[in-house]
Amino acid sequence: MHPLILDCAGKPLDLSVPRVMGILNVTPDSFSDGGDFLAPEKAVQRALEMVEEGAAVIDVGGESTRPGAAPVDVDEELRRVIPVIEALQRELTVPVSIDTRKPAVMQAAVAAGAGLINDVNALQAPGAVETAAALGVPVCLMHIQGDPETMQDQPDYRDVVAEVGAFLVARARACRDAGIARERILLDPGFGFGKTPEHNLLLLQRLDTLVANGYPVLVGLSRKSLIGNVLGLSVDKRVYPGVALNVLAVWQGASLVRSHDVRATREAIEMCHAVQVAGPGC
Repeated sequence: MHPLILDCAGKPLDLSVPRVMGILNVTPDSFSDGGDFLAPEKAVQRALEMVEEGAAVIDVGGESTRPGAAPVDVDEELRRVIPVIEALQRELTVPVSIDTRKPAVMQAAVAAGAGLINDVNALQAPGAVETAAALGVPVCLMHIQGDPETMQDQPDYRDVVAEVGAFLVARARACRDAGIARERILLDPGFGFGKTPEHNLLLLQRLDTLVANGYPVLVGLSRKSLIGNVLGLSVDKRVYPGVALNVLAVWQGASLVRSHDVRATREAIEMCHAVQVAGPGC
């Protein structure tokens, strides 16, 4: 079984019950909140609001990974995220996560106070595994087919559940071989990253098979296009179905859910967990 408490550079992330990761995009082009929190003071205020709403960790991203997004160079990504992380390190009691694919950003972000690396590329960039191992913080490995610019062109799998699971277990093994302890690894199936709506639904339906590998599982379902495809809702109207998807994920064993809508999500997954642990002594 995975550890109940992760050490995120001295700040604990308690996964003894399901938790919410608050999303803080400091980008001009993210699909839901692009441009809203570019100024560091606005980003800090939003992070404080999410912690008050119940976020157990704040995930800072300076490069959009929405479908079709163009890559951002290292210097620009650093310019966006480092002042925010430095400010959050001073203001927050909860850990800060850095959402990046670049080893140089990982290194600078952890030096600035980040305590978790959340990589949509599963530490596959040259030098990424070695950098993460040397930094000594927990890592989240996500599955993606292709890259953000092209991933939704023609996603294709023979068995999406088996293939995503096999990839993530293999990446976890590679990380362990590089010196990253098992208890510092989380897995993310990558909903919406090189998957059709049908692929996403199947991955959620059978999320328990990924959980069964023994690593904490993080899911990112908040306001995703899956909701728009199924229900025909615009991004600003996807809160309630997003909460429902997160409850389904927690019911199947997800430890951490990444959300824009922290309070609603936190209350819903707490109720879900109460049902899960109810017993004769209640």
